[in-house]
Formats: sequence, C-alpha cells, structure tokens
Amino acid sequence: MTTAIIMIVIILYLGMMIAIGAHFTKTNNSADDFYLGGRKLGPLVTAMSAEASDMSSYLLMGLPGLAYLTGLADVGWTAIGLAAGTYVNWLIVSRRVRRYSHQLDAITIPDFFAKRYKDDKNLLTLLAAIVIFVFFVPYTASGFAACGKLFNSLFGVDYLKAMIICAIIIVIYTTLGGFLAASTTDLIQSIVMTIALFIVIAYACVQAGGIGDVIANAKGLAGYFEFTHTHDPEANQSLPYGALTIVSTLAWGLGYFGMPHILLRFMATKEEQKLTVSRRIATVWVVISMGVAVLIGIAGRAMSADGKLEVLTGNNSETILIKISDLLSSHGVLPTIIAGIILSGILAATMSTADSQLLAASSAVSQNIMVDFFKVKISDKQAVLIARGTVLVLSVIAVFLAKDPDSSVFKIVSFAWAGFGAAFGPAMLLALYWKRSNKWGALCGMLSGAVMIFVWKFAIRPLGGAWDIYELLPAFIIALVVNVVVSLITAKPDDEIVEGFDEMANISSIE
Repeated sequence: MTTAIIMIVIILYLGMMIAIGAHFTKTNNSADDFYLGGRKLGPLVTAMSAEASDMSSYLLMGLPGLAYLTGLADVGWTAIGLAAGTYVNWLIVSRRVRRYSHQLDAITIPDFFAKRYKDDKNLLTLLAAIVIFVFFVPYTASGFAACGKLFNSLFGVDYLKAMIICAIIIVIYTTLGGFLAASTTDLIQSIVMTIALFIVIAYACVQAGGIGDVIANAKGLAGYFEFTHTHDPEANQSLPYGALTIVSTLAWGLGYFGMPHILLRFMATKEEQKLTVSRRIATVWVVISMGVAVLIGIAGRAMSADGKLEVLTGNNSETILIKISDLLSSHGVLPTIIAGIILSGILAATMSTADSQLLAASSAVSQNIMVDFFKVKISDKQAVLIARGTVLVLSVIAVFLAKDPDSSVFKIVSFAWAGFGAAFGPAMLLALYWKRSNKWGALCGMLSGAVMIFVWKFAIRPLGGAWDIYELLPAFIIALVVNVVVSLITAKPDDEIVEGFDEMANISSIE
C-alpha cells in the first residue's frame, strides 16, 4: 500500500511535467523560441528557473551525502562558495549579458561569443559548442543516474530500467515545450524541492531526538562539526582542513560565470530592470536551500547513531534523503503522501537541471555547429525539428554513460562544473568588462581552461599535497591569464567591435 501511494504521487508529478511541455508546444515557432523562449521570462521565473537548473541532484543527494560522511568543512565551504558565486554572478553578469546578447541578437552562448568578437569563421562557435557537448553530456548523465538510484533504492526497481524511464519523461517535455517548458517546470520543481527540504529536516531532527541531540552527535565525532577540520569516516578521526583547501573549495563559486544553462536565463529575461528582483530571490533561495540540505546530512548522521537508520558508507550516503523519506512513509497514509512529495523533490532537482542541460547541448550541436559553423540552410520549422532530434540523440548518449549505478553524483557534477567554469567563466567576464579582449584571446583562453581541467584532474591533482586542490581554481586562473596575454600580443579589436562594447557598457553604467 505504501509503495503504491508513493508511486501514484510520483506518477502524478511526472504527468504534470509532461502536460506543461505539451502546453508550450505551440509557442515554439523558431529556434529562438525553442532555445530562449523569445526572451519572455518574468523576474520570478528567471530567478527560480536559474537556481533550480543550477541546484541539480547534488542539492538533495550530493550535499546531504557529503555532510553525512565528513561533516561541516568540505560541504560548508562548498556551499559558501556557491552562495557567494550566485550573488556575484547575478550582480555583475546578468544585466550585461542580457543587454549584450539582445544587442547582438545572440540566442546561445557560443552564438554570443562569435557575435561579440565578429568571428566570421565561427571558430569560437565551434570550440564553445564542443566544450558544451563534452561537459554537458556527462553532467546530464549524472542526473539520469540520480533518478535511477532513487527508484532502485526505494522500490527495488532495476536501476537501468528506472533511469531510462526517467530520461524518456525528461526528453518528452523538453522536446515538446523547449525553453519555456523547461523554465516553467523549473519554477514548479524549485517549489517542490523547497517543500521537500523543510519537511525532511523537521522530521529528521524529531527522529534524532531534537536539534540538541543532532548537534551533540556531530560534536562527538572527531572533526565533524568544525570548519578547519574534517571527519574521516573510515578511520573515525579528525583531519586538518587547511587554508589552501578552503580557498580551493570556495572556488566552486567561480563556476557560475561560465554555466551556460544559468547564463541563458539571464539572456531570456523579459525586462532587464527586473533582474535586481531576480537576484534577491535567487540568492535568498540558494542560501536557505543549501543550508537546509547540509543540516539534513548532519541530522541523518544522528539518526544513524540513534539506530533509526542504517549506517551509510561511500556513495550510498547520497541516498540519505531517500532513506529518511522511506522511514517517514511508515507512519500512515498522509506521511506516505508527504514522502511521495519529498521523493518527487529529488526528481525535481534532477529534472530541472537535466532539461536545461539538454537544451544547451542541443543548441550547441544543431544551431552552433550545423547552422553557424557548417552553414546548413534550414527553415525555422526544420530548426525546431532538428533541435528536438538532437535532444533525443544526446539523451541516448547520456543514458549510455549513466549505466553504471556505482557512479558518484557529486564527483561527476564537480568535474563538469569545473569544466564550464574554467572554459567559459574568464571568457565571459572579459567579454563583458574588457573591450581590449579579442577573438584570439577568447579562443586560446577557452581552450586552455578546458584542457587544464583534464590535466589538473588526472595528472597533477593525484600528486597530492599542495597540488590536491579543486581543478577549477588553477584552470580558471590559467584561462584568464592566457586570454589577457594573447589579446594583448595580437591585433586590437576593430572599431565596430569597440563601439558595440562601449554602447553596452555606457548604457549599463547609466542604469
């Protein structure tokens, strides 16, 4: 009976997502509509769709799981970096990228870079599209994997079958409704995620004996409740969390400047002046949601210590919210319905990011590579059909990559996050704030940032010691330096590019 009720709640939720996609089908008359929604987003939808697409499955699985295992330090500094990055990104990037992209009539991030630097050969377009494809497909795969883990842990459903079904649902409403469907569902999903977070933390604290017992348990674990030490769950001992590691972890915030699915929300907002309202909404929601997610992990650890939950180890810690929801469902029909809403929240966190990633990756392949680089002539109707087909193909690839149920959601997300942050972050900041930057600087900076992510992750970081820092930080610095140096040693941008930059910058400064 319990399983049936939860399944019904989840099916109703998924059905609502598909209905929203179907509702927006008729609004997609061109590639601009499909990828950017005709720039019609209001301040609330802009804010919440941006943050829901940002807070992927790591909000309800990765962050609580990491907090459960190692305590405050690692997850706490990560959350602080993300909160700061969210605010600064809205503050210094949102208005300029919206104004500049509108001025240039750019509908994707690669399109923006190409038109910003008047790259007639579309080399920037091609490279940016490749970067999006390389990092977004595994990012999307992590979301599909989270869905599979949810149904496998809760219902015992075969992981691969569950993951494929969820992927199909995401593909259906994304291909039907495009950007407006993704943004509208993101708003709803952010509400569901919020409800799930608050219900779980309240229930977890009660089951653990109250907030006092939760804190007492955390303080009783070596290094668990500190910001300068971390807890080693295997050895049950405290390990130092030094200044270099803290700076490295805070570097998560740098990733925001290069996230295509977030930058697209800025570009799609209807009224630039309302972005201030969006910034406030987004920042408050991010701070509260991440804070509650961390507390869920800590409370879950106390529940395990009290015998209410099994002790979770390794990647299984990412199922802590699922375990708590399962326990909640044992108290009757109403708690079971609530548990179904909570589990729908996990799906919401996953789906809200996966749909946005699929759209961004689809635009990179169909619009930027086929139309912009290879100059394939297609009508608006054909463009939408190709876009939908590309979403389907990319989803199949992501499903293939997600077939391993033992993959860590947090680790996959952290790597993809670093890739976008290093490849696009410096390029975007310099494109918006430095008129001396040119095509060759942007091209070399983007390439060096993307390559350095792989080099640092797989060749340098394993050396340990001072080299064991999050790859985003060194790759971001190197990409920034390369962009500046190459721009200075190559020809200045022509007068038309400079005049376009000055027009954008001057109007922005006045407002």
